[in-house]
Amino acid sequence: MFTKREVCQIFGDAIFGYRDKGLFQLHAFVLMPDHIHVLLTSSETTTLERAVQYIKGGSSRTIGEILKFRLPVWQTGFSDHRIRDAQDFEAHERYIAENPVKRGLVTRGEDYEWSSACGKFRMDNAPQRLKPQALEVGALRRG
Repeated sequence: MFTKREVCQIFGDAIFGYRDKGLFQLHAFVLMPDHIHVLLTSSETTTLERAVQYIKGGSSRTIGEILKFRLPVWQTGFSDHRIRDAQDFEAHERYIAENPVKRGLVTRGEDYEWSSACGKFRMDNAPQRLKPQALEVGALRRG
């Protein structure tokens, strides 16, 4: 499904359109041939579940209208992970950027067109409320 340029463009228009309306902040994404990963922050008025509903519902409705596609585009449900701190945020951002490399689609994450790693999309900054990374403290002993 997500190997056709038209479908990828519709998805991109949907996710960035909802982001631009202020329904969530988008920090990273990758649109793989059979799934997506997004790193987003829901707004004060939009829950995470609702943000996912907008992304999936909006893109599948437009795909159906434009491409006359009638089968379900998305599986029901999704999995989520609450970001704990800045280190966790950065780890997920890296995972998203490297997912196409891991799947053998490109040799560098920056080369995958439908990813925030390619640099052609405007992403939102990391949330300011994330706790900074813990400092590593080493102890020296005489002995």
